[in-house]
Amino acid sequence: MASLFAATPANNLPEDERYNVCPTTQIAVVTSFEGTRHLRPMRWGFLPHWYKNPTDGPLLINARAETVAEKPAFRAACRERRCLIPASGFYEWTKDADGARLPWYFYDVAGAPLVFAGIWQDWARDDQAFTTCAIVTTSAGETMSEIHHREPVTLAPDQWAMWLGEEGKGAARLMTAAPEDRIARHRVSPKVNSNRAQGPELMEPYE
Repeated sequence: MASLFAATPANNLPEDERYNVCPTTQIAVVTSFEGTRHLRPMRWGFLPHWYKNPTDGPLLINARAETVAEKPAFRAACRERRCLIPASGFYEWTKDADGARLPWYFYDVAGAPLVFAGIWQDWARDDQAFTTCAIVTTSAGETMSEIHHREPVTLAPDQWAMWLGEEGKGAARLMTAAPEDRIARHRVSPKVNSNRAQGPELMEPYE
């Protein structure tokens, strides 16, 4: 990951491979400061500065592209603290006739990592301190819309520098659905419905 993003890796990155990342988990995130990129750990679940404790309000794992620049929780981060959040893919769910949750796995058709547009924020109270992040989402494109009405904003390599603020203004133009030929999907095992489930088999096709 450090090589892919030309980033300096932190010493405390998550070491294990994880196939079922849940909110509040530490994940690897790319930031840029004065032209130097850093690969660093962050807590997935954005904490606004006014939260008195980590559970003082809703868990903000996503930020809507349509309102991220205006929402009090996100607007400063959208201007000043944008990041890249790499992942092999992501899960989304439908339901069958009985209401059972049916998971789907979405991934890059070429096998490359997906890179989500993110925002981040430091939060501290008393003896607690976290660096936190959220994934920016937008209205679903055709590939995604049959499963869910929203999707993460995914960025192509030639868009990374713009989102990180390394190429001036214009990041707002990037907050769109992925091109239809970039994202593929397949059903995966209901085992992924448990936050304790792990292993590469969670991403394999399931009938």
